[in-house]
Amino acid sequence: MNHLSLIIKREYLNKVRNKSFIIMTFLSPLLMVGIFSLVAYLSELNNDKIRVISVLDESGMFANQFDDSPSIQYNLLSDISLEAAKELSEKQSDYGLLYIPKTATIEGLSTAITFYSEDSPSLMVMDDIEDVIAEKVNTLRLKEAGIDAQTIKDLRIRISANLETFKGEETSKLGSGLKLAFGGAAGYLLFMFIIIYGNMIMRSVIEEKTSRIIEVIISSVKPMKLLLGKIFGTTLAGITQFLAWVILLGVLSMIVTSIFGIDPSAMQSPQQQMLENSGVGAENIMQEVFVEIGKLPIANLIIMFILFFIGGYLLYASLYAAIGAAVDSETDTQQFMLPILLPLILAVYVGFFTVIDNPHGTVSQVFSYIPLTSPVVMLMRIPFGVPVWQQILSVAILFATFIGTVWFAAKIYRVGILMYGKKPSYREIIKWLKY
Repeated sequence: MNHLSLIIKREYLNKVRNKSFIIMTFLSPLLMVGIFSLVAYLSELNNDKIRVISVLDESGMFANQFDDSPSIQYNLLSDISLEAAKELSEKQSDYGLLYIPKTATIEGLSTAITFYSEDSPSLMVMDDIEDVIAEKVNTLRLKEAGIDAQTIKDLRIRISANLETFKGEETSKLGSGLKLAFGGAAGYLLFMFIIIYGNMIMRSVIEEKTSRIIEVIISSVKPMKLLLGKIFGTTLAGITQFLAWVILLGVLSMIVTSIFGIDPSAMQSPQQQMLENSGVGAENIMQEVFVEIGKLPIANLIIMFILFFIGGYLLYASLYAAIGAAVDSETDTQQFMLPILLPLILAVYVGFFTVIDNPHGTVSQVFSYIPLTSPVVMLMRIPFGVPVWQQILSVAILFATFIGTVWFAAKIYRVGILMYGKKPSYREIIKWLKY
């Protein structure tokens, strides 16, 4: 085990002292905060601009229906032809011209209204305009039918069904969304970690192989220990870099928002507008969010996240190391990458599409036991309530598979690291397993 600890230490120090590693550790948070700040600034800049929309209403039914908002101002036109209105709007650089012609019947308005603009208008702006017109038209239709539209509106009741499990536990749609967000974030984080640091392990093996240093090392260290040392050392370096990113991102975000006065919430203005339109207060939403977070199995989530994170990463890292040992350059890795990436991509798709629809369905359950997909799928399922024995069984299968994979990867590693100048095929790699 002394050799193993020495190899881990060597790999770790070799990575964290590398110039490119140090540069990316500090540069990545700067780039991420810079992009975030730029998007937030552009969102604020975009919201500050008032959009002027001219309205030419020949029907005479919508003169007072459009209310100005902080971002949209309506300019009613009268006694002017359509062509003149278009020229005027273009000359004034208006956001657009809403033309409502006079039709023989109210039904005719459904296809007669036109919005003229320089570019394609915002979908949200068009939805608001169409909602205003639809409400007015429907009111007129009800009036024609002898029905009091206001009475119908007053009698309308908004239904919000209470959700509760058979065991008496209260749930909500917001709670389901938060569970999905937690599970999705955990699964996506693991996915990105595997992609980034798995490639780092593979490149490290290729570099040692091409520099022939491996011939000296392999004379005194068993391939299994060398493989494990490389995986663990690179993993520790990756965790170090990840923690540094979290700390730097937090510090830089606070500095940037306080100095430049950037409001991150400006990036969510459409969602905020939807909440305002629905009459739901932001404070009530935040209170409900905190209540729902308190209902999540936080301890269970943290423990299982660590176990699946470690098991899933080590499983894929051993495969990346085996590929690195089998080839002479990164360009030769392409033919072997697809079988590794496919299960990962499949896990993400199953997680986001199947788990959302039915977290305890057959497909979700099966993929949460398959070792190559379970780290992502099971992490997405746990917030929805998975029995502990199922979680333990999935973790046990994952780590058992990791041990078996390391054994096979070590056999490939043992032969592959001493093979030069030849592009291995799948058939040849299978032969290496028999040596």
